[in-house]
Amino acid sequence: MTRAWMLACAAALSITACEKADKADGAAPTSNQAAKAAGNETLADGLGDTPKFAAAVKAAGLDAALAGPTPYTVLAPSDAAFTALPAGAVDGLMKPEARKELTAVLSNHILPGTMLAADIGKAIDAGGGKATIRTLGGGTLTATRAGDALAFTDAAGTRASVLGDARQRSNGVIYQIDAVLVPTK
Repeated sequence: MTRAWMLACAAALSITACEKADKADGAAPTSNQAAKAAGNETLADGLGDTPKFAAAVKAAGLDAALAGPTPYTVLAPSDAAFTALPAGAVDGLMKPEARKELTAVLSNHILPGTMLAADIGKAIDAGGGKATIRTLGGGTLTATRAGDALAFTDAAGTRASVLGDARQRSNGVIYQIDAVLVPTK
């Protein structure tokens, strides 16, 4: 537990330090630079490439939070990732009476703050090949590299690789991933 706490602190410190880096030295863009690059488009606006995830975010009532000024990093499962879930799983989660469970699953895909790929990579390097990152839902994900791509593994061992480049928005960044990361109960 102590080592995990130290890794989380190291990741947070390295991410904070990276956000203060000057762009002129080749460092990753800061969250302010990401906001300028994205214009006024928020995380909620930027989920169009992942319609099933966007619909789930709206059903859970998280769209307002992702449209607000607070910065987040969103790991948005592709539609194919949702299709790969057991039959009926998505339909069950989308029912009004399952909103609490849906919110728990979605919160496992939202990380506090803007975490650019370079920042996550530095945290992985500082952690000896992996970094523990806390989710908005209170769980943890382990960030690693899968070749040149980032990958996130949940507590159950499900591994999701990042598909393509990050999409910067005015209030954070979106990474499309190839699996749904389910929190432990």
